[in-house]
Amino acid sequence: MNWDRIEGEWKNFKGKVRDKWGKLTDDDVEAAGGKKDRLVGRIQERYGYAKDKAEQELNEWMRKLDV
Repeated sequence: MNWDRIEGEWKNFKGKVRDKWGKLTDDDVEAAGGKKDRLVGRIQERYGYAKDKAEQELNEWMRKLDV
């Protein structure tokens, strides 16, 4: 799955994001607004991850959505 599709259907993916990263608040998910870099930043913030780690988790999650 590519990020353009996720961004375009952000309302449908918000729940899946919250399921994967439970520490993210509704406000975090809303603030990300479907923007990948914003979501990476929120994941970094809430989980204390380095940017590379947050991006890696996000990319793995995206790959699993294709299944």
